[in-house]
Formats: sequence, structure tokens, C-alpha cells
Amino acid sequence: MATLLRTLQRKFGISAPRVAVRTHLPWYWRWLGIIVLGAIIVGVALATYDYGMLLAGYRQSEADRALTRLSGVIDEQKIEIVGPRTRVAEAEQQLKIERATYGELAKQVKTLANENAGLREDLIFFQSLMPAAGRDGGITINRFKLEKEALPGEYRYQMMIVQGGQRAKEFHGSLQFILKVEQAGKEIVLALPADAQKPAKEFRLSFKFFQRVEGTFTIAPDAVVKGMQVRVFENGTSTPKLTESVRIS
Repeated sequence: MATLLRTLQRKFGISAPRVAVRTHLPWYWRWLGIIVLGAIIVGVALATYDYGMLLAGYRQSEADRALTRLSGVIDEQKIEIVGPRTRVAEAEQQLKIERATYGELAKQVKTLANENAGLREDLIFFQSLMPAAGRDGGITINRFKLEKEALPGEYRYQMMIVQGGQRAKEFHGSLQFILKVEQAGKEIVLALPADAQKPAKEFRLSFKFFQRVEGTFTIAPDAVVKGMQVRVFENGTSTPKLTESVRIS
């Protein structure tokens, strides 16, 4: 009896284990609840995203419209720029033409000025010859110039060879230059051409009253012309008809 009472106390007394009573739900109601809860979560997430985008001032449709509008503005600006670019190109081309024309005119003016200066010099020179016209057959050298060129060792010479006399005959002969050159601290004498009886074309003379002579010659690049003598030979003679030392400018 006592054992029975202790058994009943353990099952139904204060120390008896607790029993939970739960309502049984079918599985499809549980899945429906899960789906509804998931839809609510997704809706809240989308609403939060849209609200966040709205707060940031960004909408995809608005961005597309803005991009389209900006593209249109850029296209219009490109079209507007084409006109000024074309005008600038035309202006640059016109400027190039004007510069070329100006350069050509400047060259022509310089050439005409040089020719005019040469004609004035010739006039003065011929006027100076008139008092000496009575000299018969005298050969003189006038207006001699010797200048360095841009290339090392290259020199340009100019001179006027005149034959005086009212009844001067045709003169045929040649030129020869005797150069006094300094090179490496030494003085050297050079003859151009080496054989006065076999001159090159640029050293030949053929005139009645005067002949303008000009040309270039080249010596060693490190050499410097210190003095120069001009000799005039008449054809058939080995003795110079005129020997004159000229001043180096």
C-alpha cells in the first residue's frame, strides 16, 4: 500500500514530470506560414532598398533619362563645334597661304633691292671709268671681295676686271690666285689653279670692256687665308699682264 502511494505521488504529485500540451498543425499550414513570412521579408527588403535609393536621389529610370539627355546635349555640342573647327582650319590654311605669299614677296623685295644696289654700284663704277677712258688697253681689278662661307674652308670671291681705252680690243686670258694661308701655325702658299696655262672654266676671261668674275674655292677646314694675289694672264703668254695684291675683308 505504501509503495502504491509513493508511486502515485511520483506520477501525480508536485515532483511529477511536467507535461506540455501542443496543438498539432498540418504540414501544409506550416509551409504556407514559411512562404508568407519569406514574402514579407523580401517585401520589406525591397521596400528598404527602394527607400534607400530614393534617399540617395537615384533611380535607374531617372538615370537612364538623364544619360539620354546628356548624350543628346553632347551630340548637339559636337555639331556646334564642327562649324568653328571648320572655320579655324580655313583660317589656318589662309594664314599659311598669306605667310607663304609674304615670304615670297619678301624674297622678291630683297632680290630687287640687291639688284638695285648692284645697278647703282655699276653706275658709279662706270662713271668713275669715264676719266680713265683714254688709257689704251690697261687692265684693272675693281670691287674685289673675299668672304668666308658657311662651310669651313670655303671662300667666295667677287671682282670686276676692266680694260680701259676707247678702242679696246677683245681680251682673252685667265685668272690665277696666289693664296697665303696659315695652317697649324705654319704659312703655306697655294696657287689656284696650279697651272695658269690650263685654267678651269671659272678662271677663264673673255671680254672687251669689263667682266664680272665670281665663284668659290675651298681649302683645308683648319686653314685661314691671310693674303691673296690676283694674276691676269693673256692667252699665249706665261708672264702675267697684271699682278695685284688685294685686301682681305
